Amino acid sequence: MIFSPISSRTFVLPSEGIIAESYLSNHREDSLSPGLPSISTGKPFDGDEVPPGLTLTAQFLYHLANKMDLKLDIFSLGDTSRAIGKLMMDMSSLYDVGRNKSSAGLLIVDRTIDLLTPCLHGESFLDRMLSSLPRKERTSSCYAAKNPQTPSEHSQATVKRSPLDIKVPFESAFGKEETKSRTSMLSESMMAFVSGWNSAEVDSEVTWLPDYSDEAHDGKVGTLSGSFLSNYAGVRYLEALLDTGAKDGLVLIKKLLMEALQLEKLSSPSKGRQTASISELRSMVQMLCQHELSLVRNRGIIQLALAAEMALQEPQSTRWEAFTSAERILSVTSAETTQSLASEIRDFINTSTSVESHKQGNTMGSTQGLLTFQDILLLTIVGYILAGENFPTSIAGGPFSWEDERSLKDVVVDSILERPSSVKFRFLDGLEKELEAKGRSKDGDRNKDSSEPTSTTTDDFDDQWDNWDDDDDADHQKEEAYGDMQLKLEVRDRVDQLFKFFHSLSSMRLHNQALGEGLAALSRFETDSYSRKGLLYKLILAVLTRFDIPGLEYHSSAVGRLFKSGLGRFGLGQSKPNFGDQSFLIVFVVGGINTLEVREVMKAISESGRPDVELILGGTTLLTPDDMFELMLGSSSFT
Repeated sequence: MIFSPISSRTFVLPSEGIIAESYLSNHREDSLSPGLPSISTGKPFDGDEVPPGLTLTAQFLYHLANKMDLKLDIFSLGDTSRAIGKLMMDMSSLYDVGRNKSSAGLLIVDRTIDLLTPCLHGESFLDRMLSSLPRKERTSSCYAAKNPQTPSEHSQATVKRSPLDIKVPFESAFGKEETKSRTSMLSESMMAFVSGWNSAEVDSEVTWLPDYSDEAHDGKVGTLSGSFLSNYAGVRYLEALLDTGAKDGLVLIKKLLMEALQLEKLSSPSKGRQTASISELRSMVQMLCQHELSLVRNRGIIQLALAAEMALQEPQSTRWEAFTSAERILSVTSAETTQSLASEIRDFINTSTSVESHKQGNTMGSTQGLLTFQDILLLTIVGYILAGENFPTSIAGGPFSWEDERSLKDVVVDSILERPSSVKFRFLDGLEKELEAKGRSKDGDRNKDSSEPTSTTTDDFDDQWDNWDDDDDADHQKEEAYGDMQLKLEVRDRVDQLFKFFHSLSSMRLHNQALGEGLAALSRFETDSYSRKGLLYKLILAVLTRFDIPGLEYHSSAVGRLFKSGLGRFGLGQSKPNFGDQSFLIVFVVGGINTLEVREVMKAISESGRPDVELILGGTTLLTPDDMFELMLGSSSFT
């Protein structure tokens, strides 16, 4: 029953908790990752094949409803969600139904129905911050600790959720000349506070309190920890950020800083301006840090401003802008032809290869911040999903023609062999030694070419004529050429498997006809043709307007089935309820949510004309595009 509130209307499960890191799917043909639900095919789970994450999620939702004293009408969308809803119905009893509880609706949704939204770098300032800032190091997995002997089929893949605790260098709020003295003073004040708190040991030395001064001076750790949730005055920082777009984030933080300055009775350096800059935020932060009491009281908004500054610095800013630009190009091109979409993906791959080559040859790092090969693979995933949505009838061996896909495979193979020592992906497991050797060989050849003179003298030719022992060198070159060809063939096989995975992403709608029809019907709720809306936005609009969605399943309890079968004979049976009939709704996404979806869901409620509806959005974890890559192609994938 432990969960992490992001706002008063949003929660996720603890990143390293047993529920969040339990398997949501077993290693089967229709599975993408142990941390994501399997692709919906319409087939029910066998009793012995139910992954542990489904049982734990069902127990969590069931006990959450009991704690909130709710009687749930349960709906599901997707195979995994249907299995969780069935488990919850099996837990229900006559005692639960007979009690006087408030009615509510619960909608459980599979994350795999909409993989595109969390893969995109959307219009959310909080998403940009979470994607750019470093996270706290992981501790040992709770699931691994309590389950040391995992099934053999799960021995190679694990679910590793990124911690939601982000690192903000708090000491950067001070000037360099006063950092060490200020942090030392804070450390002494904290020590005095602890001694006063533990009055029986006033004269004893406090040994457990860390000395922050040296570490903060070295830039290793922040001085104070805090929460983005709210401040001492009750201002909800994180909730305000969730409702803010990427372009309005700085303006919001500037407004919150001005309010903090007013509470501290300090004058604001920029009044009346509707724009914000990093320099303005920095000057306000330094004013709040002038006094120790003000610093401690406002540490939440200070850390928020410093986090925004870090997210907008290089190379994070350039990388984010490059991503959004590339995703916009793919979205526009996907509405044209498959040939043009494949051409754009191929150009992105070639560009990343040339950038990496330039980085290896340029020690100045002038291309820092541009997209890497890993980033391009994430864009390739986006391209294939878009192709599946826009060209559903062209999928047989993939959304693209044989010639286009062959050229895509060729450039991927060439890109891997161009930078063999820097590509570390799960689909290349077992080839690490060969790729590292190839990388050392390429580095040696590059250094040899740079050190050799450009001109050749007559004496050099005479020496070559005298050397008649070149057969060994020729044999060595033949062995190298054979080894390179063998490595290329093995890499090609792995890339073929990778593209089969891409095919499964593009053909998800074809595996379940009812679900595919439901997703096609939801397209009518795409209000703006220029900006894509996620599944949850369209789903909430549809259910609140009582639109019938194919594939959406209602779970009736044991008592409900009894009334339907018994009293239905006398014409007293009740009709199937509608999820939108309830005024209190809970939506839980199995596999995780992202911050943009939180904003879109609240926008859908405001646009539905139902101000009476109260909605809570929950998910397994909070996802960023990098988290999605780790789930599908990284350490937490089956690929």
